[in-house]
Amino acid sequence: MYDRRASGILLHPTSLPGSNGIGDLGDPAYRFVDWLAAAKQRRWQVMPLGPTGYGDSPYASLSALAGNAMLISLERLVREGLIDQAALDTVPSFPNDHIDFGPVIDWKMGVLQSAFARFVVNTDAAQRALFEAFCHAQAAWLDTYALFAAAKEAHGGAPWPQWEPALAQRQPAALAEWRAKLGEKVRFQQFLQWKFFTQWADLKRYANGRDIQIIGDIPIFVAHDSADVWANPELFYLDAQGNPTVIAGVPPDYFSPTGQRWGNPLYRWETLAQRNFDWWVERFRMTLALVDIVRIDHFRGFAAYWEVPADEETAMNGRWVPAPGAALFEAVRQQLGEFPIIAEDLGLITADVEALRVGQGFPGMAVLQFAWGGDAANIYLPHNYQRNLVVYTGTHDNDTTVGWWRSIDEHTRAHVQQYLDIQDDDIAWAFIRAVLLSPADTVLIPVQDVLSLGTEARMNMPGRSMGNWGWRLQPAQLDNALAQRLGQLTRLYGRERLAVDEHRDML
Repeated sequence: MYDRRASGILLHPTSLPGSNGIGDLGDPAYRFVDWLAAAKQRRWQVMPLGPTGYGDSPYASLSALAGNAMLISLERLVREGLIDQAALDTVPSFPNDHIDFGPVIDWKMGVLQSAFARFVVNTDAAQRALFEAFCHAQAAWLDTYALFAAAKEAHGGAPWPQWEPALAQRQPAALAEWRAKLGEKVRFQQFLQWKFFTQWADLKRYANGRDIQIIGDIPIFVAHDSADVWANPELFYLDAQGNPTVIAGVPPDYFSPTGQRWGNPLYRWETLAQRNFDWWVERFRMTLALVDIVRIDHFRGFAAYWEVPADEETAMNGRWVPAPGAALFEAVRQQLGEFPIIAEDLGLITADVEALRVGQGFPGMAVLQFAWGGDAANIYLPHNYQRNLVVYTGTHDNDTTVGWWRSIDEHTRAHVQQYLDIQDDDIAWAFIRAVLLSPADTVLIPVQDVLSLGTEARMNMPGRSMGNWGWRLQPAQLDNALAQRLGQLTRLYGRERLAVDEHRDML
């Protein structure tokens, strides 16, 4: 349940400004938290924080449990004495308005390897003890992920089914052989996770201390080329070579006339149920250690999911298959207690999906961009919002509001103008005002809309495999004037951040 109204900003940490080619957990992240506090915001939503693979998507991670080493702040490693400042004084001339992922990853990984080498040689006993304690506490997933990441690098980045069969099938002798062969590389991967989790915990503590809760993201499916599938093949529909026989996607919808062929392997829910959903419980446990509130991406897949034969080129020829959503959430609740959830229930939502969400007490989502061109019954129009709802002007999958406004037809434009009583000026802030004044308890605004940016600032275009996720904030864009403007509206509509010691709440 909600205790009071709140609002916040959607911004993935990779989009933060900085001089090392990609946003990270360093000083700009802390300045962003300060800006949120000045703007009286109480939520910061991020996308999945795991290590990314092909296509650089945070929704196609190499691990559902590990952190993205590219988010490690190099400046903080300089302060710890693990990197010389000279290494950062000679950073390549990366663009500052978008991420050039390949060159950035290559350069930054080299610097991180130098930091690890210095750690091995020069670290003191106290730091070594902290590292060993982390490795011991997280061994259940960390040992597997570190070996997977090291082996993937040793195989030139090839997907795990293309490794030699003994290693791909995780035969004990092969695992022991490769763990010995890649010993230092495995330790390097463990070191990266230690630094990520330590830096993230520091940043989260800083945000929480300013009455700002972090909303994280659990994609319902995991990437095929991941430590999760490699280590748990019995939980997925795979053939003898480890390749999926059926894959996830969605049928034709708003975003794509041929549907979206995601390619993720599908779960053997019967096997998971026999194990009391242990794999999912640990996934929730790890995510809730990182964030305060969990947004479940593609919630409708917990009621029924779209199954596509792996040899299909599009997602058009699939079928709906029931999923045991209620049993899963009950198992998580029994083992972890109550947990704060936002259900991403956009798209084709049927009665069974709504019954699952309502039965679990989870708030759903509404996107204001989806409200227009129809009649007054559209559920995404603000006058139809319920209290137990999380409302967005747009999401990471939408165009920015300004970009959307420039692309819509005249009928839709006229509906927006009449409903909001506006003309063409400042459409993004008209949307922001509309969602802030609505009855919905929580409002989340992409930072691009706060800045009134156009399509050039779009984060993701669904169905496009490359060229997404690269947009970055510029250092001077979020200034005091914007904080004051957003803060005034936030206070006006009863979503104001209170003094830290007055009140705390959860979903």
